[in-house]
Amino acid sequence: MTQLLPFDVFWSMRSSYCYLSLDRILEIRQRWQVEINLRVVYPIAVRNPGFFSTVSKYYRSYHTLDSQRVSEFYGIPYRRPVPDPIVQDMETNEIAREQPHVRRLTRLAAGAGEQGKGLEFQEQVMRLLWDGKTDNWNQDAHLPDAIARAGLDAQALMRAVDANPERFDAIIERNQQAQAEAGHAGVPLFVFEGEPFFGQDRIEMLLWRMKQKGLSHR
Repeated sequence: MTQLLPFDVFWSMRSSYCYLSLDRILEIRQRWQVEINLRVVYPIAVRNPGFFSTVSKYYRSYHTLDSQRVSEFYGIPYRRPVPDPIVQDMETNEIAREQPHVRRLTRLAAGAGEQGKGLEFQEQVMRLLWDGKTDNWNQDAHLPDAIARAGLDAQALMRAVDANPERFDAIIERNQQAQAEAGHAGVPLFVFEGEPFFGQDRIEMLLWRMKQKGLSHR
């Protein structure tokens, strides 16, 4: 029996580049003998609220240009979520103290991963947020329906997260520690045999390295 090669993917629900890497990650799972361990972390805006006050003045404009360019290059429907998962003043870059959207999304993602459905959750929920088809993703049945499409009991998962958020934060914290130990704080971060590959533009290099280690087609 062919051995599956495992690798970790560290992932943020607010990252446009995570969303823009999603189709290629799903293709890797379909085509290659791999085991993908998707590990959610909180966005840098939650872990370091002062981050955006120190970045270059070109940071946001280049990020906007480049993410749109990547979406066009790969033919991926793309628009920033409405509302943004992070509550932030875009004029001052100030991050709100309370972050109800992204904390709940990340805890739900951690719960999905605990049930072995981490990538399935992302396939449905990231598209809901980022493909531009749904305004107010946080209202009505948009989010529960997406979670259900991932093969999860949406109501049970939501109740579990609401009842004991600290348990899911502990999972997220372990992921963040593992990410730091891998040697990078960005997302998407791919880690294979302890070697980090940062960014959606390192997916081909990740595959190259795995092929050196015997990666085979399904």
